[in-house]
Amino acid sequence: MSFPLLTVTAALPAVGAVATAAVPAARRTAAKWSALLFSLATLVLAAVVLARFDPDGGRYQLTESHAWIADFGVRYELGVDGIGAVMIALTALLIPFVVAAGWHDADPGEERPSSRWRPTQGFFALILAVEAMVIVSFAATDVFLFYIFFEAMLIPMYFLIGGFGDRAHAAGEDEGAKQRSYAAVKFLLYNLAGGLIMLAAVVGLYAVTADQLGTGTFSLQQIAEARSSGELTMATTTERLLFLGFFVAFAIKAPLWPVHTWLPNAMGEATAPVAVLITAVVDKVGTFAMLRFCLGLFPGASDWATPVVIALALVSILYGALLAVGQRDIKRLVAYASISHFGFIILGIFAMTSQGQGGATLYMVFHGISTAALMLVAGFLISRRGSRLIADFGGVQKVAPVLAGTFLVGGLATLSLPGLAPFVSEFLVLVGTFSRYPVAGIVATAGIILAALYVLLLYQRTMTGPVKRPEIEKMPDLRARELAVAVPLVALLVVLGLFPKPLTEIVNPAVEHTMSDVKKTDPKPQRPVAEHGWFDYKPARHSGGEHE
Repeated sequence: MSFPLLTVTAALPAVGAVATAAVPAARRTAAKWSALLFSLATLVLAAVVLARFDPDGGRYQLTESHAWIADFGVRYELGVDGIGAVMIALTALLIPFVVAAGWHDADPGEERPSSRWRPTQGFFALILAVEAMVIVSFAATDVFLFYIFFEAMLIPMYFLIGGFGDRAHAAGEDEGAKQRSYAAVKFLLYNLAGGLIMLAAVVGLYAVTADQLGTGTFSLQQIAEARSSGELTMATTTERLLFLGFFVAFAIKAPLWPVHTWLPNAMGEATAPVAVLITAVVDKVGTFAMLRFCLGLFPGASDWATPVVIALALVSILYGALLAVGQRDIKRLVAYASISHFGFIILGIFAMTSQGQGGATLYMVFHGISTAALMLVAGFLISRRGSRLIADFGGVQKVAPVLAGTFLVGGLATLSLPGLAPFVSEFLVLVGTFSRYPVAGIVATAGIILAALYVLLLYQRTMTGPVKRPEIEKMPDLRARELAVAVPLVALLVVLGLFPKPLTEIVNPAVEHTMSDVKKTDPKPQRPVAEHGWFDYKPARHSGGEHE
């Protein structure tokens, strides 16, 4: 029996969560170090997963399969393709930064001096619990197993949003507590509603497999093989209904317009590290699942839904960017920017081209890093000023140039500046979209212009100009712990922007498998016209499906 690397990688942060929660109440620093060390150990294991994954090997690697609920066809099955491997690596990479950035976010204040109050232990234990559940979600190849952890991660996230919210609330602590409670409940209700719809589709999928295969199964690989061989077929209406059941849940988690409204509330009221956990880690499960489950299980329905999904993605891109331009709250601005970025990711997935889907996968990774850089530095800024309103800043670069510089790099990465990592992924998404849907590709480019507008306006209003407020004059620059958070993220944005090949080599074979699932090939380029020269092109004409 091979070593269960994926299980151990997911189990380590779960063990860390229990160990951190068990630290005595008075030893808050020990709890913090426990969480950081467990997160770093998980990062090492995730690096081993990435190193052991062979891009030229089989589709799913490091597989594990054990009987679980045999009477209902449920198995404990794990395995990763290239997309799952890089998403596990992204999750494990970001959690140590989340822990380090939130070092003091859950320390009890004077209003809760009792030694029996344990917010620090709870805060970091919940972060590690979310990490464990997300890793299982990226590795699960049993649909029911995926569903359990897809839903279970809502519980720790609910408490992280509602119980450990941002203290920099303009309306005061009482009103802030109400807003945090509202945001947490809204997050939970939206995602629970999507999960219930998905549960109905999961049950429906089991019924279809039981009817046609003789024994019901939730195994992704078994279902895909049965569909490929023709042993398992679905009526058109059935496939579309099942697809919608899965897609709605994933669209809420992503989130996609118009089921996005929980995200600005959740990110606005959460601490900056928890906001990063939401948009850079947890929300990626939604877009990842679209690739693995929607396209993998329901290729015909995915093709049927593509025009509508592309339209919704374009609305998300433009709507999120436009609302980001008008925001007065720094964290809500980043939230609406993320809605726009998720529109790009979903656009790339449903462009049904290898460039689009490869770009979407890289976008998930690079958006996670760039959002972490921008939001965590913004969190340091907000904690110094005690406000998250843009109007309460100005002239920060004069008193804290390193903070302003790292904030600028995070912002430039958010607008996909060439040379930084997100540019590569956004470019691939647009190229892949334009090759099949040129009008959609043109419309999506407007999001780039709007991104430059909201990022540069944010920097101008917070960092440039004269120092007019005494709170800004006394603002310290980044300290050692904060530099340890910001500098590696900035370095990753530069290195991966200049040299993304190690990731593309892992991702591309998985994208080819997904394209095969939906029976799509890349559109053929317009052929060169010899008599006018190599760069003069004209469209190839078609007759009866063949090139003339």
